[in-house]
Amino acid sequence: MESAMFGLETPLMTALQHLLDIPDGEGGAAGKQGATGGPTRAYVRDARAMAATPADVKDLPGAYAFVVDMPGLKSSDIKVQVEEERLLVISGERRRGGGEEEKEESCKYLRMERRMGKFMRKFVLPDNADVDKISAVCQDGVLTVTVEKLPPPEPKKPKTIEVKVA
Repeated sequence: MESAMFGLETPLMTALQHLLDIPDGEGGAAGKQGATGGPTRAYVRDARAMAATPADVKDLPGAYAFVVDMPGLKSSDIKVQVEEERLLVISGERRRGGGEEEKEESCKYLRMERRMGKFMRKFVLPDNADVDKISAVCQDGVLTVTVEKLPPPEPKKPKTIEVKVA
């Protein structure tokens, strides 16, 4: 049904209708645009997952540290990868727990504030990051990914050119 039939032809309704018509395809530039020129569902989903995953990035003397809160997650729920040589990706999924009280049929939530679903963060690593020396530790609900730095290159010695007399 068209929104104009009900007198709802407002900019807000037009924008909402456009958002609801987001295609599922991965077309466009790097999967960012669908057939209508708007973002694809996958792009919107990934953008939401990234926005909902806050992180701290520390520049330490010998390494970079990426600190992300991951309360209630097991190490099997978290994936840390390096893509395209310099892209650190931290991703996974938070699932609603299956505790004893939730298994009872009479259990109902009075309030649900903890975010469930997929999460993801992407970081472009600096040139001096050693992608072969990355470690990840999840302790007390905090994930810390440490990327060691490469040693600084040795300064080049000046080259002396011998001057010949002709």
